[in-house]
Amino acid sequence: MGAQEFFTVAAGNTAREAFKKAVEDAQYLHGHGGYTGTIAEKTSFKLIRVPTRQDPFKYAELLVDEGNFGKYDSAGCIHLGVRGDKEGLDQYLFFGWAAS
Repeated sequence: MGAQEFFTVAAGNTAREAFKKAVEDAQYLHGHGGYTGTIAEKTSFKLIRVPTRQDPFKYAELLVDEGNFGKYDSAGCIHLGVRGDKEGLDQYLFFGWAAS
């Protein structure tokens, strides 16, 4: 089987809560059968600190392009802060490669 890169933004009071919601949403949209190429295939994440003045989305793309966060690894996670969510929840970017 192959792999596909994914980039998913999710909101939550914590990174763990946002990750759980992102996985559940992906499973709802793509099924529970596996090999979706989405965050639905991930069971854990690793919080990444973005270097000063670096765009978090471009940094995530760089890490994925370099082959980090492979299909058998944890997803990467970058805290984006509070981004105007109507509930005031923190936003997190999850990224990596997932089995497809």
